[in-house]
Amino acid sequence: MTSTASQQELVRFLEDRFTCAQACTECARACALRASLVDPNGAEDHELLRRKGILCAEVCDATCRMLSDQGPFDKDAEDTLRMQLEWTRTVCLESAQVFERHPEAEETARACRACARACTDFMTLLD
Repeated sequence: MTSTASQQELVRFLEDRFTCAQACTECARACALRASLVDPNGAEDHELLRRKGILCAEVCDATCRMLSDQGPFDKDAEDTLRMQLEWTRTVCLESAQVFERHPEAEETARACRACARACTDFMTLLD
């Protein structure tokens, strides 16, 4: 592998890392907003929306912080990041399914799906 190829891979890695972090941030923002709009004393279904929004926002926020870490990745850090990305992807997909059942939450569902895709794309670079 040439030095240029290595530099291009590093640039792609950092771009994908940034894209994933941006998607996590957007998802966290959308989920937190959605959770704040739901009446905590409302129907059971709305309570599920609120809880999913809070969980997804917290998971995405944690993943974004991890992705923003500028430190080098050793094998342990990479394994931890991979687990975090997988967890985020799972939570985002589950949240998207819940949000899609509510017309007023379609934008939040799209943000969750975009975040899940970004996590999947970024994990391919870690293989």
